[in-house]
Amino acid sequence: MKQVLVTGSNGQLGNALKTLSSGYPSFRFIFADIDVLDLTDRNAVFSFVETNKIDYILNCAAYTAVDKAEEDQALCTLVNHVGVKNIGEAASQFKIKVIHVSTDYVFDGTNHKPYEETDATNPVSIYGKTKLAGEKALFEACPGSIVIRTSWLYSEFGNNFVKTMLRLGKERDQLSVVYDQVGTPTYAGDLALAMLTILQSGEFIPGIYHYSNEGVCSWYDFTIRIHQLAGIDCRIYPIETKDYPTKAIRPHYSVLNKRKIKSTYQISIPHWEESLKNVIFQLTK
Repeated sequence: MKQVLVTGSNGQLGNALKTLSSGYPSFRFIFADIDVLDLTDRNAVFSFVETNKIDYILNCAAYTAVDKAEEDQALCTLVNHVGVKNIGEAASQFKIKVIHVSTDYVFDGTNHKPYEETDATNPVSIYGKTKLAGEKALFEACPGSIVIRTSWLYSEFGNNFVKTMLRLGKERDQLSVVYDQVGTPTYAGDLALAMLTILQSGEFIPGIYHYSNEGVCSWYDFTIRIHQLAGIDCRIYPIETKDYPTKAIRPHYSVLNKRKIKSTYQISIPHWEESLKNVIFQLTK
């Protein structure tokens, strides 16, 4: 039985993988968050993977507080860069296959067509810069790895945009949401399923892949749909990014082209509205 280490197991994606893992009995999953394994401790990583005879690592651990990262660069770098480097070096030594999750924030958002894996990166935030550094460190240490970039992750677990908009929609009569940042929401359960599909396929083809749900929307459109599906009556006003200043710069356009992952692994991806409907049902039943 193959041993699979899932890092960042208490996060949205880690929890989604926990939920689905029972459907993959040929793998033994070891779920580890920072209380079990500190990825920034190189010796701890090497010891853990050797002791547990790990065959695969699904790295879902990340520092994702985008605005906080602008002031907390040291910790963000430790988690998103150094931690990933440690995984890569351990994977190389112990012949472990790695699937690492990255982000649309490695791009600057100036494109007008969906980003492909080969497009030039140019992160404009500390978060994006550290995530890109992590990608590079992983491939440098362990070229046989897979990196999956995703965007706008949400789920029934933890804190995320969907849960925040549900809460604010009930608390307030009106909200202002940016309409000039365009991308695609990604349901963590769908991404987790894609990762497990790769795992089970037996075809581990290294490189960068993009994964989000299908379709395109702005944060404004996303909020409108969240409230419609939840039956929330709250007036939503569209505003520009300049009217809602944040510490970190966000990409204005970060739609991802998913052709590569779909064709390589025959993965069928749901439209974002379809997945959102299922999550809203779970959160409001």
